[in-house]
Amino acid sequence: MYIKKDIFEKVVKIRKKDARKGDSGKVLVVAGSKDYVGAAELSASAALAVLRTGVDIVTVTAPEKVAWAINSVNSDLITKKIKCDYFESKHAKEIIELSREFDVVLIGPGLGREKETFSFVKLLVEKIKKPKVIDADAIKAVDMNKVVNSVFTPHRAELIKLLKNSKIKIERDEDLAGFVKNNILLIKGKIDVIISKKEIEYNNAGNAGMTVGGTGDVLAGLCAGFLAQGNNLIDSACAAAYLNGVVGEKLLKKSGYGFIASDFIDEIPVVLKRLRKI
Repeated sequence: MYIKKDIFEKVVKIRKKDARKGDSGKVLVVAGSKDYVGAAELSASAALAVLRTGVDIVTVTAPEKVAWAINSVNSDLITKKIKCDYFESKHAKEIIELSREFDVVLIGPGLGREKETFSFVKLLVEKIKKPKVIDADAIKAVDMNKVVNSVFTPHRAELIKLLKNSKIKIERDEDLAGFVKNNILLIKGKIDVIISKKEIEYNNAGNAGMTVGGTGDVLAGLCAGFLAQGNNLIDSACAAAYLNGVVGEKLLKKSGYGFIASDFIDEIPVVLKRLRKI
């Protein structure tokens, strides 16, 4: 079944007049490494996408130099600075403790592929039981069988690595429904495929210009944002995929194939308002 815009009547929450800071969700983004040139921009794109869904608070925890760069990219973002060049296993305990203050954890943008960083990611995703979005480099580190309550957002190459790590062999995407358990797979492509153990949804919103770097980080941020506002995994993944695609279509009409990932940020609330009719 293809996702329709009426999903936003379900996932977009109308705020109470007496709402307080934090009532609309808090997201922790774990991202960045010194050697990843675009880490600050990728992390910022993911975090700003979270905010644009209507979430109250986003904190990016990152290696110190990357965190300072994120602050220079956008003053709306809060950062937790870790004294390191890239994350290692020894940093896991501190970030697991920090995650208790948040509703959702997004892990992956710009983390890099250091062996120690992969060990760090495995500890985080296995120990943190609250909702998670696992994106980018983090996907390559984990065994899906050891993770719960998560949305994975792989493109095809990342999916191959994830399935290899998880010792899963399938012939068709549909076969993955028997392996996802209580997780969701959002497989990015010409047509996005969103798989849960009970249903499979498809998203055909979007265009070829969305192969530009960074749009996947925006998608992960959208997913985390909807999750943090109390939606379930499958609805959050479907809404994120559809919204990301519709924004991409609007940018194509506006700029042709010259749009970039940061162009998505300001368009998200405009398109979301139209889809939700608020």
